[in-house]
Amino acid sequence: MNRVIEFVKNEVVLVISAVAAVITIFFVPPDAAYIGYMNPSVLVLLFCLMIVIAGITKLGVFEVLSQRLLSKAGSLKRLALILVLMCFFASMFITNDVALLTFVPFTVLVLRFAGDKRLIYVIVLQTVAANLGSMLTPMGNPQNLYLYSYFGVGTAQFFKITLPLVCISGLMIIIFTLLIRNKQIDINFTQKAVIHDKKRLIAYLLLFAVSLLAVLKIIHYSIALLVIVIVVLFLDKSLFKRVDYPLLLTFVCFFIFVGNLGRIETVQKLVSSLIAGRELLFSALLSQIISNVPAAVMLSGFTKNYQALIAGTNIGGLGTLIASLASLISFKLYAKTEGAKPGLYLGVFTVINILFLTVLLGAGLLLHD
Repeated sequence: MNRVIEFVKNEVVLVISAVAAVITIFFVPPDAAYIGYMNPSVLVLLFCLMIVIAGITKLGVFEVLSQRLLSKAGSLKRLALILVLMCFFASMFITNDVALLTFVPFTVLVLRFAGDKRLIYVIVLQTVAANLGSMLTPMGNPQNLYLYSYFGVGTAQFFKITLPLVCISGLMIIIFTLLIRNKQIDINFTQKAVIHDKKRLIAYLLLFAVSLLAVLKIIHYSIALLVIVIVVLFLDKSLFKRVDYPLLLTFVCFFIFVGNLGRIETVQKLVSSLIAGRELLFSALLSQIISNVPAAVMLSGFTKNYQALIAGTNIGGLGTLIASLASLISFKLYAKTEGAKPGLYLGVFTVINILFLTVLLGAGLLLHD
């Protein structure tokens, strides 16, 4: 029983999506059309990216990068800027959640002496940076990959949608980070991080390139899957255990949920009429309640305005703690630290997120509505 409760706590979105899918099955009994609900390219590409990034992470690449950058900081303001911008830029390629899982523990380590308030501020900015930096690329986060594949968006068109918002985000993140009071610091790591297997790293980087080619539709996703599975089986079979299978199942459940809703004429007309002309605002607000990945999947079946959906679900990752699942990762990592103050964290998180959400929502409405 305890295991069930723990699973529900850790996988709330999966549980909700499964319940939603089951409810719709009573209205639309399973038939051959269910197969058409699935988007295999999204599931395959997510799997490929997750397993390759897991391999790169396991080799300690990001620990080495972090130590080299942080050892040159010199001052607290510069240190905070490095920590935050690492999340911002890394999330564009390794996804927002992986960026936070990688860099937040380092932040806790190097800022422990600076006091809880400063630590909270930097981690919150890292979270905002990861959520907004990941907006730039199709592989930066799950909702981008889904919408990019579902609507068949061209790469140049995708960047045209996201680049202006990312530039505004980057400028705001730098300004907020530079508000930190400065002081000189000297960081020394007790143990130097190294990459012990450079040949394996080269192999994983080549696999990442294969994944990227599949995302950009230069090669078929089935070819990428075959190559990556064979190579990973040879290099390190344990990586299959590091894949976020609950996230993949969440997508499957929402495919069923959205597919069934689209076949219920009354619901289809109601949702379509509600979001028509308000896709960006509606998707951003819905993300506050069910998080931006489910919001992207749900609303994609009721509008063809993918520009507003891409912008809205990315901006919608700001705001509440559940608006982006990556934000929950940061909160959990911080909550486990000694002397953590979850209440204060939530307060700082909410204020900063609302400020960013307000500015970017205004910019998004001007650009895409």
